[in-house]
Amino acid sequence: MDLKLDDFLFELPEDRIAKHPPKERADSKLLYYNQENISHHEFKSIASLIPDQSLLVFNDTKVIPARIIMHKESGARIEIFLLEPLLPSKVHEEVMSSSSECTWKCMIGNAKKWKTGTSLHLSSLDLEAIRTANDEVTFRWDPNLTFSDLLTEIGKIPLPPYINREVEEADEDRYQTVYSKMKGAVAAPTAGLHFTTEIIEAVKANGIQTDYLTLHVSAGTFQPIKSENIADHPMHNEQIWVSKQNIENLINAKKVIAVGTTSMRTMESIYWFGVKLLEGKSDFSIEKDDPYIFKARDRTDVLCAVLSHMKQTGKEKIGGQTEIFIYPGYKFQICDGLVTNYHLPGSTLILLVASFIGSDWRKVYQSALENDYRFLSYGDSSLLLP
Repeated sequence: MDLKLDDFLFELPEDRIAKHPPKERADSKLLYYNQENISHHEFKSIASLIPDQSLLVFNDTKVIPARIIMHKESGARIEIFLLEPLLPSKVHEEVMSSSSECTWKCMIGNAKKWKTGTSLHLSSLDLEAIRTANDEVTFRWDPNLTFSDLLTEIGKIPLPPYINREVEEADEDRYQTVYSKMKGAVAAPTAGLHFTTEIIEAVKANGIQTDYLTLHVSAGTFQPIKSENIADHPMHNEQIWVSKQNIENLINAKKVIAVGTTSMRTMESIYWFGVKLLEGKSDFSIEKDDPYIFKARDRTDVLCAVLSHMKQTGKEKIGGQTEIFIYPGYKFQICDGLVTNYHLPGSTLILLVASFIGSDWRKVYQSALENDYRFLSYGDSSLLLP
C-alpha cells in the first residue's frame, strides 16, 4: 500500500508531553473507546470496563539500566547505550547473568572521540570497555559480579529522548511495571505503568484472566519514520519469549486484550510463526513483511501448530525474533482489544493504533487533546475496543 506519512501526523504541543510520572501509578486518565463511542474515566476503573471472559495479556520485560557513561583519560565523555546482546549469547537473561565478559551492539555517543580497537576503563570495578567494531562493545569486568550487578552499579535507566531530562531517583521505580521480571528491555512497555497490584487483583476478581509473555523492547521503538512511503520504513528487531501456557491460554480465550503495543506485537507475531510452521518453515523469526506475504489461516489451527511444535521439540518456552510492522491494511489475528498510551505523531505506534481502530484514531487523539490528557510514556491511557 502507498501510505503517506502526512496522513498520520497531528499537532502535539510540548506541554502535553508528560515529563514526569503522576504522583501515584493509578492517578491517570483512561479514555474508553468502544465500537466508535468515547467516554472518559479514571484508570483505576479499568477492571469494570474490560469485557467479560477476556484474557488480559501483559509484557513482563524489565528495563535494564542501559545507559553507561564512561570517560577517556583526556576527560572526553563517552555514552554507551546497550541495544542487543551478541556474546556469549543473544538471549538477554543469559547475558545478564554472565560474568567477566560479554559483547553488545550499542549506540555510542561522542563516537568520534573513541577509536575502534581502543578501551575505556573504570578501575573501581575493574571494568574495561573495548570498542571492537563501529557499533559493538566488549565489556570485561570483575568476575565476582554478573553483568546485571555491573549495570546496577554503573548504568542509568534509559528514559525516552522526548522526556528530555536527567534520570531522577523516582524513575528507577516508576519506569518499571510492578510485574516486570525478565531483564532485557531498553524502553518500558509503558501501557503497563498504570497498573498496580491492587488493580490487577480487581481485574482478576471480575473474572478476567491474566497472562504474561515477554518482548524485550528495543530503542528502535523511538526510531522516526523517514520514508516517503511508510511501508518502506526499516523496522527494528525485538526478542520475544512465549510459553506453552501462553499458547494454551490464547487458544481458549474468548477475547484477547493486549496491555500495550509490545504485547500486541508479540501475540500477532506468534500467529505468523504458526502460519510459517504450517508452511514448513520452523525458524521463529518474523520479518516485517511476513503478514503481507503469507496467507492467513484459521486462528486455532495456527496456535495449535505452535503448541504442537513446542511439544515435539520438548520446550516449555520458546524464543524468537520479530520485526513485525503493523500498519493500516493489516488484519488482526489474535487481539480484540488494546490498552495503550498516546504516541508520537507519525510513529510506527500511531500506525499500529490506526490499523486497529481505523480512521477513528484521529477522533480518539483529538478527544484526548481536548480533555487535557497527558501524552507519551509517562502520560495517560486508553482502552480501545473496535
